[in-house]
Amino acid sequence: MKSISEQKGKLKNKRVLLRLDLNVPIEDGKIVDNFKIEKILTTVGFLKREGAKIIILSHIGRGGSDSLLPVSEYMKKFFDIFFIEDIFEDSQIKKIEEMEAGDIVMIENLRRFKEEKDNDLEFTKKLASLGDIYVNEAFAASHRSHSSIVGLPKLMESFFGPVFINEIEELKRVFQAGSPRLFVLGGNKLKTKIPFIRKFLKTADFIFVGGALANDAFRAKGFDMSGSLVSEEDFDFSDLLENKKIIFPVDVLVERQGEIVVKRPNEVLGNESVMDAGPETVLQLQKLIKNSRFVLWNGPLGYYTRGFSDATFELIRSITGSNAESIAGGGDTEHCISKLGLEEKFDFISTGGGAMLEFVAEGTLVGIDVIKNKE
Repeated sequence: MKSISEQKGKLKNKRVLLRLDLNVPIEDGKIVDNFKIEKILTTVGFLKREGAKIIILSHIGRGGSDSLLPVSEYMKKFFDIFFIEDIFEDSQIKKIEEMEAGDIVMIENLRRFKEEKDNDLEFTKKLASLGDIYVNEAFAASHRSHSSIVGLPKLMESFFGPVFINEIEELKRVFQAGSPRLFVLGGNKLKTKIPFIRKFLKTADFIFVGGALANDAFRAKGFDMSGSLVSEEDFDFSDLLENKKIIFPVDVLVERQGEIVVKRPNEVLGNESVMDAGPETVLQLQKLIKNSRFVLWNGPLGYYTRGFSDATFELIRSITGSNAESIAGGGDTEHCISKLGLEEKFDFISTGGGAMLEFVAEGTLVGIDVIKNKE
């Protein structure tokens, strides 16, 4: 993989389009988890010391309404950064044209432009005109066929950042790990995770499916999940429901008119909401982890943003207290780990959630292929 680090001594006055993933959680205008930012500081510092003109591209949030301005302000703790609200406004473009060696600008949320998600060629050409070199340091976004991920490398000399390359090397542990291998999948987005689960059956010895993902499975089994978080669509995954490699929660915490009770999934009523895995399920997971040599984890087991984090925290303690090799990934996953201060107890924490799962399932990402195919 072509690393920008290998261009040491060749970057002075080069305009570098640096694609980062700065999609960090923000509350009341303040960053509440800086994990992704801390990861890329050495890359930005390297480019600055080399005298490159650094133009940071990123996105934040799912749509185009969120702003990267709070991220820019936060990063001013480390670097002088000029924030550009509109890259297609003449006075803002002039600021880029006037950059000197070592200067840094950050461009507003690319997803404010529909053309970014559409990988529109004319939009991509406009972005490419701002720089001389493209660097992908956004592993977590590299499963997306967006303009700043797959469009720009087709038009420019392109490299991977050192953090990106490290992600790939660390995730190869999955394929090299000993058995039994346990994959723990929580959170939601069943539509995107079903294909991964099917492919993981070739790699994992056991797959525990929890969080809102399990609610969809319970619904498919005929249980009443009408009061719980489920996917809007129905999916045919009957082949997975009886697979002995796949394990679902045996009990759940449900909320009913402010009261919290433990129930079997088939006992949940329509006026109750499944909020977390139950105590018997936690014991079930602890036993699985104890007997595993490798654990891959993505996604909380409960509605942790509403305080239902007990099962997830017990999962973290079980993984870090075991002898199993461990990898975790995803924004919510990392945020839960950081709340317990146990980041160093994992063998690796990926910056990506969906990207991590796709790489493990496919062995590559579109953002990898587009650069490697030019080598």
